[in-house]
Amino acid sequence: MKLLIVEDEPKTGCALLQGLGEAGFAVDLAVDGTSGERLALAGEYDLLILDVMLPERDGWQILNAVRQAGLETPVLFLTARDAVADRVHGLELGADDYLVKPFAFAELLARVRSLLRRGQVSAPETRLQAADLELDLLRRRVRRNGRRIELAPREFALLELLLRRQGEVLPKSLIAVEVWNMHFDSGTNVVEVAVRRLRAKIDDSFVPPLIHTVRGLGYVLEVREAP
Repeated sequence: MKLLIVEDEPKTGCALLQGLGEAGFAVDLAVDGTSGERLALAGEYDLLILDVMLPERDGWQILNAVRQAGLETPVLFLTARDAVADRVHGLELGADDYLVKPFAFAELLARVRSLLRRGQVSAPETRLQAADLELDLLRRRVRRNGRRIELAPREFALLELLLRRQGEVLPKSLIAVEVWNMHFDSGTNVVEVAVRRLRAKIDDSFVPPLIHTVRGLGYVLEVREAP
């Protein structure tokens, strides 16, 4: 994780640089607002630690520039300004946390780690793949070996389920619930028919086959080595 500290007080800046470096972070230090803003806007950092009172440009101006640029980098204010109005102002500008000097380094480190965990929310998947089969969730398109394949909505939902859980044997009852939102009736062959149609489109003209029947259990999508 890479952090940027913008702090003009030499003793505090050096202590943070050393302490956070020893905690395992890659840390850059800027000692004025102009250079701090330039580095922050590069978008290369996982967390910004800003003082408020800085030469040239203050911490609030840096934060405002970062948010105006569309960057969602977490920001922790570290400042001697302890008035409630100052804290509220910083948070309203888009800061994520506010720690008043003097502070215990252990508390700072805990807050840094908490903000970094908060920022590690996984982005939603937009593409699923197995071998040369690709499923584009945004455009609702499927390609295999570069060739566009047209699927009906239920076929697309079935393929998405198999790809999301590739390597896992899925029973017919689970497929019926997930794709058709229905309880599986052993007397119906709706799942078998849908799988057969899907295979005809994504497997029959390609090598290797990806959808496999596991007798008595269900279906699995996986890449198997040639015997």
